[in-house]
Amino acid sequence: MAVTRTALVSGANRGIGFEIVRQLARLGILAVIGARDTREGLAAAETLKPEGIDIPVVALDVNEEGSAARAVAEVKRIYGRLDILVNNAAILIDAPGGFKASLFDLTSDTLRRTMETNLLGPVRLIQAAAPLMREQAYGRIVNISSGAGQLSDMGSGYPAYRMSKTALNALTRIAASELGGGDIKVNAMCPGWVRTEMGGPDADRSPEEGADTAVWLATLPDTGPTGGFFRDRKPIAW
Repeated sequence: MAVTRTALVSGANRGIGFEIVRQLARLGILAVIGARDTREGLAAAETLKPEGIDIPVVALDVNEEGSAARAVAEVKRIYGRLDILVNNAAILIDAPGGFKASLFDLTSDTLRRTMETNLLGPVRLIQAAAPLMREQAYGRIVNISSGAGQLSDMGSGYPAYRMSKTALNALTRIAASELGGGDIKVNAMCPGWVRTEMGGPDADRSPEEGADTAVWLATLPDTGPTGGFFRDRKPIAW
């Protein structure tokens, strides 16, 4: 009998995370919205009901010690297992200048807050989810990274965000190595420049396009890759 897969997506009340939840649910996966503000999560879930999609919401603040473990435990309580984890929650708070922000204007507070959300948050969630995945001998972990974190194409602008995504890529490699090359796969992906609250209205991709590779990685077959970095379902340089 085929197993119905389950998924937890962080920061899923809007943007790319919300679209990942929608696409996973359309594939028959029991997806869960992880949201710092559960009221916003419930409002997002409500918009999916006309499509016949009923999505649970769990409280998940990746900056709060213990929140990741509680969210994973709640998914297990609801569905009995956790098969897919998508680390989507992230912030871009570099200033002044936004995308043009300079390293020489970077404050320790901005760097600390960015690393807390964009790196430590995924660490906490992977640590919470991995024991379940090992127990059931199946798992797919997807880290939503960015081309801004590619060392192969590193440049100036929004330094805290860039460094956090480079570190997230390192986390991807470390987790993939420790979890092995078997039934638990860990990969990172770049969604491109997407029209979201973070990306802004001038971005060239829709949330649907931005979510596609994450959904592909979340549903990889047993023969799929692990420890890779992808855009548009193709490997890209670290």
